[in-house]
Amino acid sequence: MVNQHAPCDLGLGVHGAVVQYDDGPAAVDGVNLQVPRGEVLGLLGPSGCGKSSLLRAIAGLVPLTAGQVTWDGSDLAPVPVHRRGFGLMFQDGQLFPHRNVAGNIGYGLETLRLPRSQRQARVAELLELVGLSGFGDREVTTLSGGQRQRVALARALAPRPRLLLLDEPLSSLDRGLREHLAGELRDILRAAGLTVIYVTHDHDEAMTVADRIAIMIRGQLHQVATPEVLWHQPVNVEVARFLGYRPLLPAEATDGGLRTILGTVPFSELPGEIETGRAAYWHVAVGPLALAAQQGDDAEVISTRYHRGRVMLDVRLPDGQRAAAWATRPPQSTRVGLRIDPSHIAVLRPESTGEIRS
Repeated sequence: MVNQHAPCDLGLGVHGAVVQYDDGPAAVDGVNLQVPRGEVLGLLGPSGCGKSSLLRAIAGLVPLTAGQVTWDGSDLAPVPVHRRGFGLMFQDGQLFPHRNVAGNIGYGLETLRLPRSQRQARVAELLELVGLSGFGDREVTTLSGGQRQRVALARALAPRPRLLLLDEPLSSLDRGLREHLAGELRDILRAAGLTVIYVTHDHDEAMTVADRIAIMIRGQLHQVATPEVLWHQPVNVEVARFLGYRPLLPAEATDGGLRTILGTVPFSELPGEIETGRAAYWHVAVGPLALAAQQGDDAEVISTRYHRGRVMLDVRLPDGQRAAAWATRPPQSTRVGLRIDPSHIAVLRPESTGEIRS
């Protein structure tokens, strides 16, 4: 659905890629993508959307049904997996239990026939890079989950791949550790200066690690943008829904702003520019923290819960849609007023919404 080519060094090119298994629907359906040298691209989408199939097609692990994968403009179809110069890391790390930490990291260097001293120096360099200096002699079975993932990353980095492919590298870890390691991983990848495709279904992880993010839904790319642009300007309702925007409030462009059932959002406070003369009706996509509860009777309170230190209310709006709102304390009545925070909404053009289902 989207054809994204970034102007810069060629790097990886994916052109009309299709991956289809047997007679089923295409797992990857006509994907076009350019990942320039030195960029970290997050490939983000729901489970089963085709992210891993695309990654494996780029690596050469599954064949393309149609299309082409290139590096610096050269077709990779005749190049076997082990000759592509790509590094791979999967969610379980797949470490060798019979090798210690240094042995795991140095595995990929053995095929390069480097002198022993150079291999040892590279392993020591990578141990420091991933924050495991002094761990070379440790058995991998004694490591924590986070430490094992760092070893797996160091092993993937060891041969200096021209492209690093990471498939859900943190998904097997608990949430707190994932959030901590995502920041460390971002710093490690920047320091290594690699070109990276980072597959994940976790929004926060992608926003933390990636320079740009490609949204994949049902085998197709819908939008490729920087995290800031993606969050504030989702290109259509499917992207907005996936990012967590809901509900969508019909809005009419007036002289002062966009008028919704919860009041008017002034144009001066809206993300992006609204072309008032082009169309009268829009939709305001409500983000997870866009609605603040206050005194009033805009909405019915359905339930109250706590989320990361906030009081969150599940409410029913006047048009019947359900929404979440945050409050400083549990409400004292069954109805609350709602204030829209413009910094937590997105505005969708009429043609980007189609038939909207809440």
